[in-house]
Order: sequence, then C-alpha cells, then structure tokens
Amino acid sequence: MSVFTTVTADEMRDWLKNYSIGHLLSLEGIPAGIENTNYFVDTSHGRYVLTLFEKLTRAELPFYVHLMAHLSRHGIPCPAPIADRDNEYLGTLNGKPAMLATRLAGKSQMAPQAPHCAAVGGMLATMHVAGQSYGRRFANPRGYDWWRAAAPQLLGYLDADDRALLESEMAFQVAAREGGVCAGLPAGVVHADLFRDNCLMDGERIGGIIDFYFAGDDFLLFDLAVTMNDWCSDDAGELVADRAQAMLAAYRDERPLTDAEHSAWPLMLRAAALRFWLSRLYDFHLPRDGEMVHKHDPKRFRDILRARIRAGDALPWR
Repeated sequence: MSVFTTVTADEMRDWLKNYSIGHLLSLEGIPAGIENTNYFVDTSHGRYVLTLFEKLTRAELPFYVHLMAHLSRHGIPCPAPIADRDNEYLGTLNGKPAMLATRLAGKSQMAPQAPHCAAVGGMLATMHVAGQSYGRRFANPRGYDWWRAAAPQLLGYLDADDRALLESEMAFQVAAREGGVCAGLPAGVVHADLFRDNCLMDGERIGGIIDFYFAGDDFLLFDLAVTMNDWCSDDAGELVADRAQAMLAAYRDERPLTDAEHSAWPLMLRAAALRFWLSRLYDFHLPRDGEMVHKHDPKRFRDILRARIRAGDALPWR
C-alpha cells in the first residue's frame, strides 16, 4: 500500500480550501506505487490525484512538476498539476510536499501485444519532441555518471559470474562512450522509467503516462531502449520481434532516427538493461536508512543484459 502518510477526509477538506476545484466528495488511498503517498480525490468539479512526496525534496520537485505541466500543455496525456489560489503547484500537507493533478483514464497493460507497443512508441516520440522546448535542465539522476559510481560498490555482493559480467559491461560502456559512439546522439528530457506500470492503456490507445520522478536529461535513444526492454522482452529477456518492430516503426513515424542512433542502438539497449540491473542491485543491497524501497528482483535485468549481449548487432531496427 503506497499510503505512507495518512490524510483524513477532514484534513483534505481543509486543504482544498486553497483550491478552486469544488468540495470533497470522496478520498481513497491508491495501492499502486512504491515511493510516494497517493490518493484519489473526487470533488464536485472533477477527479484528481493527490501525491505526497515521501522522498523527493521541495527543492528537487519543480523540475518534475513543471515538466508535467509543460507536456500536458503540448497534448501529452500526463498528469496536469493543479495550481492553488496563489498559482502554485506545490503545497504542504501533513508536513510533506504535496500536489494535486488531473486523474487519467485507463489501466496498466501488463501483457502487451504489438498494437500496445506501437501506441507507446509513438507517444514516446511525441513526448521527446515536445520536451525539446522544455527550458529546465536536470541530469538523469541514474544515468552514466551514477552507473560508474555505483558499480564498484556492488561488486562485493555478486557471485563470480555476475561480477565478471558487471565488470565487462562497465568496461564496454566506458570504452564505447570514450570512443565516440555516443557523439552526436540527440539528447533532451527523457522519462527514463516508462515501464508498463507507468502507462495507462485505454484499449489500444494511451490513456496516460505517469510517474515522471526519474526523468532528466539524457540521450533520447536511451529512453527508447529503456521502454523497449520492458515492453518487448519475453520471460527469458529476449526481444519479441513483432512487438519491438511495432514500437520502433511507430516511434520513427513521429521522430525519425539518425544514422548515429542506428549505430548506437545495440549499445543503448545494453545500457538500458545495465541501468536497471544496477539500480535494482543497489536498492537491494545498499538501501539508505529509513528509505522506502520496493526490492525488485535484479536478476530480471541481468538476464535482459545477457540477452542483448548475445544478440550483438542482430537486433530489431527496420
């Protein structure tokens, strides 16, 4: 249950006095999510989601909150933050930074087929294009620099095979980047965590993109690789060709990819798998004191990384 900070109906009624969205009809805790407290809030004017931020600080939040507002204004179906009577998106509720946003339609599709992957690919490209005009900058918090800092801390927790894999993959990634493979790749703001549970599907169309709290600046191709590794991999970690090809084709219809991106595609699929293997290992073995972490199994992305290494350059592209 992702209600770490309790909000009563009376507290919510009092807080809503700061807004012009009507009076409270219902308040319901949301069980999904692993880092923030979330409630469905229905008022006489509409349906909203209340988020109390349990980990991110008030100083860190403007990048994410204004990003959602920017993308929403550009037609991306993501939560649109609601301004209070002082025209501020962020408030404070029960001692935590808090925000109200629009509630989106749909539900997560955990067994996607090619049409779902096409819809996500097209929306991701549209989001990348819209993000080019977003003025705030914030480096991907779990990007390349974080990998290089985290990997040495994790080696002692791994068996010999996994340690060898991590050392060789880090050496491969460093050599590729220093060798110029990533030179000239288009970059910008990326979601960086567009897994199936962060997308609401309404049939075969996108109802909403949620959970932007790992967003930051990185290569756009990296974001596509993150998304494909989750949406298009089978239980063994291998890419399912029809799903992967559907996602790529829909993405390229909205944002054509460059020759440099073509060349870097195998590298980025491996980089995306490495990022989530590292982060799951880190959260499993090195959680910060008092930090709320849902410990995903790191083996899933270790296996995806191995599959991408085996595939080499023989990966869906055209």
